[in-house]
Amino acid sequence: MSPDKTIRMANQIAAFFNAQGTSAEAVSAVANHLKQFWDPRMRRKLIELVGDDGAADPAVVGAVRQLRDEEGSGGRLPS
Repeated sequence: MSPDKTIRMANQIAAFFNAQGTSAEAVSAVANHLKQFWDPRMRRKLIELVGDDGAADPAVVGAVRQLRDEEGSGGRLPS
C-alpha cells in the first residue's frame, strides 16, 4: 500500500472519531481501531510514516505515539 493511502486511511478514521467526542477520546479511539482492525504490518508502516510533516491528523499522531509506547513496553507491536 502506498504511503499516501496509508496516511489517508488513518486520517479518515480520525475524522470519524474527531466528530464523536474530545480530542483525547479521538486519540484513544483511533489507537483502538488500529489495534483491532489493522494488520500489524500496516500499523508498523503507519508508525514509520507519521512524522512532523503535518500530513497526519493530530489524532493519528497521538494514536501512533500510543502505539509506539505499547510497542516499546512489550518489545513488539501488539496484534
